[in-house]
Amino acid sequence: MPHTDGTVTISVNGEHKRVAAGISLADLATELGLVPEKVAVERNMEVVPRSTLGQVCVEDGDDIEIVHFVGGGDHAGVIADDSWTVAGRTFRSRLIVGTGKYKDFAQNAAALEASGAEIVTVAVRRVNVSDPKAPMLTDFIDPKRVTYLPNTAGCFTADEAIRTLRLAREAGGWDLVKLEVLGEAKTLYPDMRETLKATEVLVREGFKPMVYCTDDPIAAKQLEEAGAVAIMPLGAPIGSGLGIQNRVTIRLIVEGAGVPVLVDAGVGTASDAAVAMELGCDGVLMNTAIAEAKDPVMMAAAMRAAVDAGRLAYRAGRMGQRRYADPSSPLAGLI
Repeated sequence: MPHTDGTVTISVNGEHKRVAAGISLADLATELGLVPEKVAVERNMEVVPRSTLGQVCVEDGDDIEIVHFVGGGDHAGVIADDSWTVAGRTFRSRLIVGTGKYKDFAQNAAALEASGAEIVTVAVRRVNVSDPKAPMLTDFIDPKRVTYLPNTAGCFTADEAIRTLRLAREAGGWDLVKLEVLGEAKTLYPDMRETLKATEVLVREGFKPMVYCTDDPIAAKQLEEAGAVAIMPLGAPIGSGLGIQNRVTIRLIVEGAGVPVLVDAGVGTASDAAVAMELGCDGVLMNTAIAEAKDPVMMAAAMRAAVDAGRLAYRAGRMGQRRYADPSSPLAGLI
């Protein structure tokens, strides 16, 4: 049944959309930026002949699939094509990993490879002038192949964070950065007043900050309005491995955001990563959960699978939750 505003709700390639009631499939394809003559359309599991796309109108609840030809034949295309974009840059992997706490750079690089991540967070630290030939992260993880995301780990004031990122930009030319300003050392909770202050300054200076924050929908919206290109609410305290403690507020942040939302901190195991994705987050950032696992490389592979599974589950749309049992087999006709 059409909504009061004259629209109907349909599913297009697994995503719910509201469109004008009575719109034809050809017009729907055009609205989506497609050329009707170059696509095939399936409506409620039945292929619609291309010659009739202009005559067949969508109805409330329709399940529409639109396909076209692409190169290759990999059956994993559904996952591979599900990319996301931040600050104009598009990535396939929705898992971001850190580069701390590993036993050495080689293990870090192996875990990164197993994770499939395309972005790694890197801390900005002083050069070891006493041993300038010591191995460096860039010797093992090529910044030309993987996107480095400089962060402000360890900063407790806006001024410290701003200074750190100015140096990072000078060192590598990076403008896409991760901002975190901590309130105190025990909880490593973000200081939102200083975080907002730093965000405003960095945006004015041309940075594109992805911002670590509390799981507060109001604070998240304020950061977005200040120019944050991604919101990164904590799932639990940094390094705790407690998993997502407040699914309600994470979901509210996702629903209210106009920029990507990624859970940052608190993930302990693969199920935590899947939960983040099932809540509708665009991605998950983690470090300790992989680096402190008994087998970091194996855990990295597990996290990769969990993020993919959680994302697919979100796109599929989970069944409704019920208070009581509902039999799968029909009761009619029992002997």
